[in-house]
Amino acid sequence: MIGKRIAAAIALGVAALASGGATANWNTTVSATGTSHVIGNPAAKVRLVEYISYTCPHCAAFTREGEEPIKLAYIAPGKINLEVRHLLRDPIDLTVAVLAHCGPVSKFPQNHSAFMIGQDKWIEPLTKSTAAQQARWRTPGAAGRRAIASDFKLYDIMARRGYSRAEADRCLADEAFVKSLAETSAKDWEKPGIDSTPTFAVNGVVLPGTHSWDALAKQLDEFVRNAS
Repeated sequence: MIGKRIAAAIALGVAALASGGATANWNTTVSATGTSHVIGNPAAKVRLVEYISYTCPHCAAFTREGEEPIKLAYIAPGKINLEVRHLLRDPIDLTVAVLAHCGPVSKFPQNHSAFMIGQDKWIEPLTKSTAAQQARWRTPGAAGRRAIASDFKLYDIMARRGYSRAEADRCLADEAFVKSLAETSAKDWEKPGIDSTPTFAVNGVVLPGTHSWDALAKQLDEFVRNAS
């Protein structure tokens, strides 16, 4: 059953759009900033940063509960913008992050959602893997990432997103981007207050003890009120 807070946020977002309260749907505004993406009004006074891992079940739960309310009630009317940053935990996480970034910048939000919302299905091989499979996943370079994409059926997800296997493989072979992604993640892990996923920051301040949509929503409402 949908939670009261989620339902209320969605209702507010739909009402704002229907009444003309928003001059544009800012969800369609996406920019890349190195190894992260910013979605929404660049001039928004409230800047939300979501530090996530694609192999983190709590991150997937947050996406399932909070993505639609954030998009409809906060991003669409331009109240906030959202930056998605990657806290990598393992080679699988890295592989998915590379694929999420694949292609035009505008495709990232839906790529991200596809991997997060479908996590409980594609991640199943992690609990059933053999030692030989795990060794393949640790193979250095693009070969290891291709093995992960194959074993976890990530190619199938990419195909549903409109990518050919050759296109996905080109992204997986981008060693410069992989290096940059890993280095940025390592630096983010060293930031004060960041020790688990998901972690959230608003206007540069990490929100301690905030790891769920319910906990974030209460604070986000306050930030938006204070900024208006």
